[in-house]
Amino acid sequence: MKQGISKPRRGFVLSIRWQLMLFIGAMTLLTLALVWGVITYALVPQYNRTIRAKLESKTTAIVAMIDQSEVPISNRDFGILVLNNDFWEGVNDTFQSKTINVDGCCVDFSDSTLRCLKAYESMYPCMLHESTGAFGGNFGYNVNTSLVIQMRQKLFETGSLYEVVRSGSSQQMLVGQLSADGKYGVIVSTSLAQISTAAEVLRSILGPLALLLLFFDLLFAMLFSRWFTRPIERLSAGAQEIASGNYDVQISVVHRDEIGRLAEDFNHMAAEVKRSAQLEKDILANVSHDLRTPLTLIKGYAETVRDLTGTDDAKRTEQCNIIVDETDRLSTLVNSVMELSKVQNGSEKPNLVDFDMSELCFEVAGRYDALCDQNHWTLQLEADHAAPVSADPAMMERVLHNLLGNAFHHIGEDGVVVLRVLPQETGCRVEVEDHGPGIPPEDLPHLFDRYYRARQDAGKTGTGLGLSITKAILQQHGFAFGVNSAVGQGSTFWFTMQDTRTQPHP
Repeated sequence: MKQGISKPRRGFVLSIRWQLMLFIGAMTLLTLALVWGVITYALVPQYNRTIRAKLESKTTAIVAMIDQSEVPISNRDFGILVLNNDFWEGVNDTFQSKTINVDGCCVDFSDSTLRCLKAYESMYPCMLHESTGAFGGNFGYNVNTSLVIQMRQKLFETGSLYEVVRSGSSQQMLVGQLSADGKYGVIVSTSLAQISTAAEVLRSILGPLALLLLFFDLLFAMLFSRWFTRPIERLSAGAQEIASGNYDVQISVVHRDEIGRLAEDFNHMAAEVKRSAQLEKDILANVSHDLRTPLTLIKGYAETVRDLTGTDDAKRTEQCNIIVDETDRLSTLVNSVMELSKVQNGSEKPNLVDFDMSELCFEVAGRYDALCDQNHWTLQLEADHAAPVSADPAMMERVLHNLLGNAFHHIGEDGVVVLRVLPQETGCRVEVEDHGPGIPPEDLPHLFDRYYRARQDAGKTGTGLGLSITKAILQQHGFAFGVNSAVGQGSTFWFTMQDTRTQPHP
C-alpha cells in the first residue's frame, strides 16, 4: 500500500490584521462592560460605604468630647434645660476650627428624654430639623420633629444608629452613637448626592459612547495592523522567492524592533541559503569529477587488460596496479563521505574519556616516522608537559591525522611540520604548523567547508573532506578551532580542548 505525507487542509483562517482588529474590539467591549458593571453594581454601594465611614469618624470624635467632659453637659431642673456653656463653647470652637469638620452635615445632640440639647446645621434642606419661618421673617429649625424623635428613640434603644431616610428624590444618611454613660446621644447626618441618578445618566450615555469608541478602535486597529503586517508580508514574499529558487532576496530593514531583527535574520538566512546552494553545486561538481576520474581509469585499464595485455605479464601487472590504486582512491572518497555524514548527523557520538593529549600526540607523531624518513621531512613534536583533557581519543586521533595530512600536503621548502601542545588552565591548545605557501585571506572563512579548496590547491589530489570532518568532530565536542595564516608565511591550524571534569560539556 503506497503511503505519503498529506498536507494539512487549510480551513477558514483569520489573518493577523483581522486578529488584531478583533482583539482590540474585544478589549474595548470588555472594558465598557466592566465600566457598566462598576456603575451598576459598585458605584452606589461604595459611595455609601465611604460616606458612612466619614460620618462614623465624626460621630466618634464628638462623643469622645462628651465622655471627656468632667461635668455633665446639661441638666434638667424641674423640666427646665440648663446647659454647660463651657462645654458647648468648646464644641463651637472645634466645629469652627474644623478640628472636627461638620461642613455639609447636621449634628443633633439629645438626652435620654429624646429631646434636643443642641443642633448644628450646615446643610439645607435637612429632613431631621425642618426649617421654620417665612420669607422676610425669623428663620429657624424645628429640632424635635417626629422623624428625629423616632431616630433618637432607635439610638437609645439599640446603642447605635445607621439609617438612610428618603423624602421624594432627596436622601439623607444618619449615623448615631451614645455616650459612654448612655445619657446622651449624637446623630450626625448628611445629604446623599444623587448618585443613583448619576449612575442612570452614565448608563444612558454608555451605549452611544461604546459604539463611538468601537468605531474609532476598529479604525485604529485596521491602520495599525496594516503598518504592523507590512514587513511580515515582505518577509513572506521573500520566503516565497527563496522557495522558487531566487536566493538573491534581501529584505529592507526599516525598524529596529523584533520584526526588524527578524528581517536581519532573514537576510542572513537568505545569504547562507545562497552560499549553501552554491556549495551543493560545487559538491556535486567535485564529487562527480572525483568519481568520474577513477572510474574512467578503472574502466579503461580493465578494458585494456581484457583486450590487449592479457598475455603480457609486466603490462598486465602495471595496469592492474593502477586499477587497484584508483579503486583505493575511490574507496577513500566514499569512506570520507560516509565518515563526514555520520559525524554531522550525530549517529556517531563522542565517547568521552579522560586522557593525556600530549601522550596521544606522541603516539600519532610516531606513525609519521616512515613518511618523514622517506621524504626527508621533519615532524617536530612540542608536547613536553602533561595535558589532561576529557574527549573521545579515537575522534581526536582522526583530527590530528587530518591536520597533519593537510600540513604535509602543504609542507614548505624546509620540510618541517610542527605539532604543538600548550597546556592551559582547564585543558590545552593543540597547534599544527607548516611553513608552506600560506592561505589567501579570501579563502580563510571557507576553509572548513565541504569540498572547498583554496586556489593554490586546484588540481591537487585529495577528497577535500578532511577539514570538514575535523570541523564536525570539534563542533560535536564543543571545542573552539581556527586557522592563522598569511601568504608566504605558512599556516597554523589550532583547536582548544577543555577538561570537562572542571567545565561542563556544552
